[in-house]
Amino acid sequence: MGRLPAPPHRGVIGRLLSRLRGPRAGAGSPGPVLVGGGGRLEDDRLFREAPAALAVLDARLRIVTCNRAFGELCRQDGSGMIGRSLADLVRSDSADFLAAAFGMTNDRPGPDTRPDVRHGEITLAGETGVACQVLFRRLDGGPPGAWIVQLLDLTERKTLEQQFAQSQKMQAVGQLAGGVAHDFNNLLTAMIGFCDLLLIRHRPGDQSFAEIMQIKQNANRAANLVRQLLAFSRQQTLQPRVLVLTDVLADTAHLLRRLLGEGVELDLAQARDLWPVRADVSHVEQVLINLAVNARDAMPGGGRLEMRTANRTFEKPTRIGDDVLPAGDYVTLTVADTGQGIPPEHLARIFDPFFTTKEVGQGTGLGLSTAYGIMKQTGGTIAVDSEPGAGAVFTLFFPRSLEAPEEPKAAPPGQARDLTGSATILVVEDDAAVRTFSCRALRKKGYQVLEAASGDAALALLETPEAVGLELLITDVVMPRLDGPTLAARLRERIPDLRVLFISGYAEDALRDRLIAGDSQFLPKPYDLRELVDKVKTVLG
Repeated sequence: MGRLPAPPHRGVIGRLLSRLRGPRAGAGSPGPVLVGGGGRLEDDRLFREAPAALAVLDARLRIVTCNRAFGELCRQDGSGMIGRSLADLVRSDSADFLAAAFGMTNDRPGPDTRPDVRHGEITLAGETGVACQVLFRRLDGGPPGAWIVQLLDLTERKTLEQQFAQSQKMQAVGQLAGGVAHDFNNLLTAMIGFCDLLLIRHRPGDQSFAEIMQIKQNANRAANLVRQLLAFSRQQTLQPRVLVLTDVLADTAHLLRRLLGEGVELDLAQARDLWPVRADVSHVEQVLINLAVNARDAMPGGGRLEMRTANRTFEKPTRIGDDVLPAGDYVTLTVADTGQGIPPEHLARIFDPFFTTKEVGQGTGLGLSTAYGIMKQTGGTIAVDSEPGAGAVFTLFFPRSLEAPEEPKAAPPGQARDLTGSATILVVEDDAAVRTFSCRALRKKGYQVLEAASGDAALALLETPEAVGLELLITDVVMPRLDGPTLAARLRERIPDLRVLFISGYAEDALRDRLIAGDSQFLPKPYDLRELVDKVKTVLG
């Protein structure tokens, strides 16, 4: 590597070196320059006050002089560092690096013909262990073997690197969760569906009823785990509407009190004139339940859990934890407990999936990561503030909606809904188990059902007499060769009023660009028998 160009303060360094070389003939010498020491201010001020941490070292890397920034970075008084070896100011592994870089294997270093510029990373000694980038350059015209060294604090850069690596890891886990969920949801749809078909023949009291219910319940638990993974990866299906958080808290309060138990007091502090927000009610309730359960576990001897709402406006973009919220209006929901608090070393990881401090079998470690994913997909975020022994405070930020709150749709009074029908339906699904269950379930409700394993097979079926009067297409979205939206578009060229129901293990939001407009709806996997026939009845009108 060639020599670096001369720095702009060469004149100052030159005057400094003249002092280091000692008195000249017929001239006095002010002595070496020390931090805070004497000497002419006009000569050494630039060196002393430079924001960069600079020092001059002799051939054995002993400090000849240094500036104020160097002393502050090393957490030492500058004047007390003169004569000390740089190796004494760093940790042992960094001292080994210095010894290798400069061939300091004995007290008298031999001839060194390596490049005049050397660099690396070192860690300063002390409790903080500051990581620094170090750059050495031979000091021309100075004492034999002298070096000028610059230290650059890498603390902020290291923090950003860790955050970036963590972000990449979370993105990778999210993509993996989304991909696995698609295939896993096909399996769960078949397991739950065939259990429902068996339960039609094996009623309560049958010797097989309990075993079938056990299979279905465990399949539903697995489905819930997949939903949590999708929530973390922000790929779950949302059904948002404009609502007021006051109403959600009021409806959820009785459930929260049962979850918390008698030893924990629940205190709701509702703000007046709360702005509306756009969110999925069931997912907001899930966030509240997850936070409440965590708070309960942090207060084994009892305590108090407070939930309070407020309106808040940010005049400019504001950093909340690792996220930056755009300027605007937000509704905050604060959940504060009087529990054990969160240790500082755990704060940075509490939203990681599967991270938990509970004993094995006490939790999956997906509660907070699910809450974080839901809040991010809603357009807001979640922040945490905690100290050991002082409880924890979680604050949810929901963007304000300018629309009026929607009234929830009430179930029609009277008898249970009739789920039977006689329409002709075409089911297109490349997974054989899901296709078989769906067709059997619809046939049991009276529908005329055609089935195809691919889009090409479905187009061929359209030419058969059985397809006359086709009213509804049920198709998987992701299929080889001809996907669901493309198939639906082709069929509608021939049957303009054909209704479409898309099914998929992927989230609707991830597929929105591929879905077609018109009389089409979406049913996420896994679904059971009742969900399928109820959705079909809704689509058919």
